[in-house]
Amino acid sequence: MQPLESSDSIVREVEKAVARLAQVREAIGRIIFGQRDVVDQVLVTMLAGGHGLLVGVPGLAKTRLVEALGIVLGLATKRIQFTPDLMPADIVGSEVLEESESGRRSFRFIKGPVFAQLLMADEINRASPRTQSALLQAMQEHHVTVAGARYDLPHPFHVLATQNPLEQEGTYPLPEAQLDRFLMQIDVGYPDLEAEKRVLIATTGVQDEQPREVLRAQDIMFYQKLVRAVPVGEKVLDAILNLVRSARPEVGGAEDIRAHVAWGPGPRASQSFSLAVRARALLEGRFAPSVDDVVALAQPILRHRMALNFAARADGVTITEVVERLCRPYA
Repeated sequence: MQPLESSDSIVREVEKAVARLAQVREAIGRIIFGQRDVVDQVLVTMLAGGHGLLVGVPGLAKTRLVEALGIVLGLATKRIQFTPDLMPADIVGSEVLEESESGRRSFRFIKGPVFAQLLMADEINRASPRTQSALLQAMQEHHVTVAGARYDLPHPFHVLATQNPLEQEGTYPLPEAQLDRFLMQIDVGYPDLEAEKRVLIATTGVQDEQPREVLRAQDIMFYQKLVRAVPVGEKVLDAILNLVRSARPEVGGAEDIRAHVAWGPGPRASQSFSLAVRARALLEGRFAPSVDDVVALAQPILRHRMALNFAARADGVTITEVVERLCRPYA
């Protein structure tokens, strides 16, 4: 792969990337049926170098999607099943006291499952907030600190967490600080009739389709650099900033925003937009993002970074409706 030193080299590499990413989509489409938007949003999240939160009721192939992604993208994948009794050391690892043959005692660090290129945090909201927060440093800084020593995580490093809706029994809401670390909240809905029929046929036969490797970890890291090299126009940047700032009741929010929103998105939302719109353009074979990309990604980027106040909940207002209103000037 050529270094990204000129616009011509960027164009050539984008053309190559589009063809490879089309193969990735096709390989995942053989495993996951009727969830094209979900798959694309997950790929955008990873191309942007971020983490994704998959939200949906049990049985919608969230775990299967993450497993398939690990194989198709050639990433070393580990899984943590979050439960109420899970401890932080079960995620990051811990030190154990060992004694050598000479009788000398020393501590040795045993790495936890967080040391992976793709970490599946299954049902993350079933663990206590204390355990959930064990991922904070890893997600933001790509290293963990145990007993004062720093341990770097592999590259690339992505967390794809699955979450049951909060109305499900035995779940805990994720802390706001951790929610903000997820580049996108990807809502997974029920498949349509035709897709569910394909699921029924494909998963209850003699043989089940298995994913195949299309990319390697080096390819993912190069595409992440390529995404950062894609230019963003002034019009798109202005749309991102105006959209994010208008969602804050304290700064320039409209009257209905001030009436319904308790707190809005911070600067990390703008950063997420800037990377995600470029990743979406790359995934769709375009050389620069547009305002349409901003509108298309507004829901998954903003809905977990905003909170409604009591008046909004009493009036039956939802975050989805608020974000839709924010996007109307750009539709």
